[in-house]
Amino acid sequence: MDWHTLPSLTALRAFAALAETGSTAAAGARLNVSHAAVSQQVRQLEAHLGVALVDRSGRQSRLTAEGRDLADALSLGFGAIARAVEALTGADAERPLQISTTPSFAAHWLMPCLSEFRQAHPQIDLMIDPTPRIVELEPGGIDIAVRYGTGHWPGLEAELLFRSPIVAVAAPHLVEDKRIECPADLADLPWLQEFGTNEASDWLRRRGVVKERAAGLVQVPGNLLLDGLRNGQGVAVTVREWVRQDITSGRLRLLFEDQEEAGYHVVTRPGVLRPPAKAFVTWLRRQARKTVPLKELSVSKTQAK
Repeated sequence: MDWHTLPSLTALRAFAALAETGSTAAAGARLNVSHAAVSQQVRQLEAHLGVALVDRSGRQSRLTAEGRDLADALSLGFGAIARAVEALTGADAERPLQISTTPSFAAHWLMPCLSEFRQAHPQIDLMIDPTPRIVELEPGGIDIAVRYGTGHWPGLEAELLFRSPIVAVAAPHLVEDKRIECPADLADLPWLQEFGTNEASDWLRRRGVVKERAAGLVQVPGNLLLDGLRNGQGVAVTVREWVRQDITSGRLRLLFEDQEEAGYHVVTRPGVLRPPAKAFVTWLRRQARKTVPLKELSVSKTQAK
């Protein structure tokens, strides 16, 4: 590394704070300096690099494309530094392990088997945040996210835990007298949807169904969705793994199944995990091998760019 070509750490830190907070005043407060000092450091950084990092043409400053690229790199770099310092000083030793996941994953997979992890690691305190929102993984915050998708989250490492496509299902008695040949045939039926998501609308729209649902929509917490499905209260789209046994037993009828290679991924920031997080990821892998059909498992690991 050519240290002589790198800008000053002070200037990089000022720009990173500006990118993170969105204003020079907030960045100054974060760094305990004046907003003018932040502005001066950012301008010096732009002069050193020979590119504009901030677009100041409007009433509010915005990052340029080059500024966003540098901000992403600094977030990774300073995040790695912060984690290394925490590990070396033991500053994060007492911090609970923070995990973000979807309500469905928490209710149907994680909580039923979590006692095994607690018995094996009673010294690790856990904070589980079940939310449909994608939560930022920042130093000192969320350590691990379990997300559903194809594994592409920019700047993060994603390891496939298990595959399971999205399916549309309903109780047999809800659809027994209906002719269902295409997704548009479901628009006249009542729908259930996990609270805080647009799963039903998005699924129908991606399949070209633009007409309004005739029988309405009920939004419920993720842990109640299956109860509503089994009771015939509506059609829903969900992850096949959560309804696999219901389909096999006949409690639910499989209407449509996506072909996309999607599934649940363990998502972390790049770099070495702190020991509690490493222990939890190891346990997640082992638990997936025990509970999910072999064909749905993978050991692939990717870092999205």
